[in-house]
Formats: sequence, C-alpha cells, structure tokens
Amino acid sequence: MSDDKDSGVHVSDDGDQDTDAYTGDAEYQRKANLLNGAMQEIGMGRYQWALFVVTGFGWFADNLWPVVTGLILPPVVQEFQFQGPFLKLGQNIGLLIGAVFWGVGSDVWGRRISFNITLLVTGVFAVAAGGSPNYVALCAFASVWSIGVGGNLPVDSAIFLEFIPASHQYLLTVLSIWWAFGQLIGSLIAWPLIGNFSCDVEASVCRREDNQGWRYFLYAMGGLMLFLWCIRFFLFKLYESPKYLMGRGRDEQAIEVLHAVAERNGKRNVSLLSVEDLVGVSEKGQQQEIDTSAKGAIRRKLSSLSGNHVKSLFATRKLAYSTSLIIVLWALIGLAFPLYNAFVTYFLATRGADFGDGSTYITYRNQVILSVIGVPGALIAGYLVELPFLGRRGTLSISTLLTGAFILVSTTARSSAALLGWNCAYSFTSNVMYGVLYALTPELFPTKDRGTGNALAAAANRVFGIMAPIIALYADLTTSVPIYISGALFLIAGFIALLLPFDSRGKAAL
Repeated sequence: MSDDKDSGVHVSDDGDQDTDAYTGDAEYQRKANLLNGAMQEIGMGRYQWALFVVTGFGWFADNLWPVVTGLILPPVVQEFQFQGPFLKLGQNIGLLIGAVFWGVGSDVWGRRISFNITLLVTGVFAVAAGGSPNYVALCAFASVWSIGVGGNLPVDSAIFLEFIPASHQYLLTVLSIWWAFGQLIGSLIAWPLIGNFSCDVEASVCRREDNQGWRYFLYAMGGLMLFLWCIRFFLFKLYESPKYLMGRGRDEQAIEVLHAVAERNGKRNVSLLSVEDLVGVSEKGQQQEIDTSAKGAIRRKLSSLSGNHVKSLFATRKLAYSTSLIIVLWALIGLAFPLYNAFVTYFLATRGADFGDGSTYITYRNQVILSVIGVPGALIAGYLVELPFLGRRGTLSISTLLTGAFILVSTTARSSAALLGWNCAYSFTSNVMYGVLYALTPELFPTKDRGTGNALAAAANRVFGIMAPIIALYADLTTSVPIYISGALFLIAGFIALLLPFDSRGKAAL
C-alpha cells in the first residue's frame, strides 16, 4: 500500500493481492485502483457538490415514503375500514424488491438508467395511488411506488462513492441530513392537507368526499417526486460511472468521463489517465482478461456475497462476534423503527382524543414538531462520536437506549403536552442513533469484505422491516402494543451495542 500524505488517503498499489481478491477479477481491480487515483487527483469540485444534492434526493425519498404511509394510515383506515398493517406490508415488500432489482440492475444496464428512473416510478404510482377506490388498490400502488423508493440508496450511494475522491468519502455520512429533511417536509405538507380535509376522528361513517386530505397529500408528494426527477433528468447531467464503463470494456468512454468531470470542476490542466494507461494494465495481466459481458457485471456484483467473503467476516472470534452483533442490531432496529413509525400517528390521535384534543389538525401539527426536533440529530451525532469518553459505541448505545426508553415512557403520558414532550425526545435520540449507525457499520468491516458486510446488514434490516406489519396484524391497533414492542426492541439493541468489541473512533477503517 502506498500512502498519499497530502490527502491522508491510502491508495492501493496495482498489485495488491487483497484488493484483487475483493472482486475475484485482478485486472478489474487494478483498473479500478487507477480510476480511484485519478478521481482523487481531480478532487472535490462543482460536479461532486451538485451530485451531493441530486443523490441526496434518494436519501430524502428513502425516509419520506415510510413516513407518508404512517401519516395517511388513520384516515385511510377510517375510510376503507381495513387492517392498516396491510398497507405497511405492501410497502416493505416493495422496498425489498426495489433494493435488489435496481441494485443489481445498475451493474447490467448502468447507473444512469436506474438513477433516472427510480424517482419517476415513485412519483407516477404515488400520484395514481391518490385516486385509489379501495384499500386493495392503495396497497398495490404503495408496493409499486416502494419498488422505486427501494432502489434509491443502493444506486445513489454507488454513484456518489464512485465520483467523489477517497478523501471526501465521509460525506456519505453527511448525506443523512437529507434523510431527516424527508420526514420534516412530509410532516409539514401533511399538516394542512390531512389536518383540514379529513373526517373527524370520532365519525362513525367516513365518506370519500369528506376525507380527501390523504389523497391531496399523495398527489402533493407524488408531484414532489416528479419535480425532483425533473431536476435530475433535465437540469443535471449525470455521467455514467467510469468504473461501470471500464467493467464493460469501454475504457475510452471511462477516460472521457474523467476528463469531463475535471473540466466541469475547472481543472483542465490536471494530468489524468489515458486510454493507454488502462490498456497497459490489460497487457500487464494478459493471462487474465476482464469479463465485459452483462453476466460478468452481475458476477462482480454478486461476488461480494460469495462464501469466501462471508467466511472472512467470521475469520476470527472477535471479528465474528462483531459481525454478528452488527447484523443483529440492524435487524432489531429494522423491526422497531417501522413498527413505531407505522402506528405513532394513530397512537397520537387516539391518545389525543383521550386528552380532549385529538383533532386531526393537532395530531399532524405535533408530527411536524417531532420532525423539526429530529433534524439536528444527524449533525450532533457527528460531534458526539468524536468525544473520547463516548466514541461510536457509547453514542450508539446511549442514543438507542434513550430512544427505547422515551417510547415506553410516552405510553404513560397523562396530558397532551407530556405525550408530545416524550415523543420529541424520541425523535431527537433516534436521529442521533441512525447517524451513528450509518457511519459505524462500514467502519467495522475489513475493506475487502465490506460489501458483503453491508449487504448482510441491509438484508437483515429489510427482512425484519417486512415482519413489522405482520406482527402488527396480530396486535390490537387500538392499544399501545405496537409501541411497547418497538420500545423493547430499541432497549435490547442499546444493550447489544455496548457489547461491540471494536470502537472505530480515531482509527482508520480496516
């Protein structure tokens, strides 16, 4: 390994056997190392900062739409008279399908196509959902729009990482601020629409003409997705990923993209790679030709899930212990978070009715307040994890324990103000928790096996997310049971976080 002292970034040498083993394709990895070096030389510029915004739309949508289904749950249940968890079940199945389909697909037909379609799919089917005549149609539309939503993070994170220099990869964590904004914007728009155009919460009969708020809300959110898609498609020119082009044998186009990005950043005189440099790598490894077919692209994508990489994550007792705990953490939180978000609006409405102020308007006003409180959480998390006496492990454990505690304590509230206060505390600590978790997870996995570790954690999160509405189907929606289950899961996860054997504060990732 050679060390670039100016950037503080470690750059792999061409012959690094460990990185060759990562993809199972030595020539591909050597070329990827050259492209990484060239991107580091280009540096962070106008193109990358614009990319920070347009890929941020993916983080925005990833949190917005699970919140949307929670916000519309009370009025749609009241109108259609069905079991609300079916709506969340349809959504979570769509999220799982979308993550797999768009993630693998981006290695077959390219990043640009997936990037330019996901928000369009989400917007079109969300607008269509606003005209749903019954709950079956609504659940079906929710599942399809979620296929679009599910593809955002796998595709957008790949694009962002493949265009930014290694010295600025920490910005992937900062992107979570868009995640917080998703909840805030959704709550702000739901407040006047659902708050003013819904049936009274105590009405025995809820007619469509008296309950248009949730439909207006879906039209607005779907329209917002179409607006963000227009910005991506018409105002921002996304270049195809150089690594994708190189992996398909289109070396000349990969070099053209590098020069285009350099020019966009105003660095026309930077000495960059040439096609001959990449050809030289091929000549250097003539005994192993790169597979440029679609099948080869899929193989490289799936290679991160090979048995060897999974075994490497459990190679030592300490590493196996750490890997297992991280996967369990993602699974528990993957169940607890959607379980709470799916029913908190209903819970606030019913408890508000008990306190004499359960109007729809007040319920969604409170939801906006919760969202505002959560926004600074991701930023404060970045400060807390660098404190010597806390670090990643301490901050994650404390914030997760507090999240569970605040959820459980909120069920004891005897006034509207107390209930809102406890939920504000939950909103803040849960955003701190997610900020730390998104940063800590990749740091705990060795570089050559990081893709496998991240994939296992994400899979656990999505699968348990599907379990959340199934559990709720067998729980009484009119009680606090879903809230109790969610709080207990957060508490368990908080104690598990304390058991993590590694704390990556102040250490370079393995």
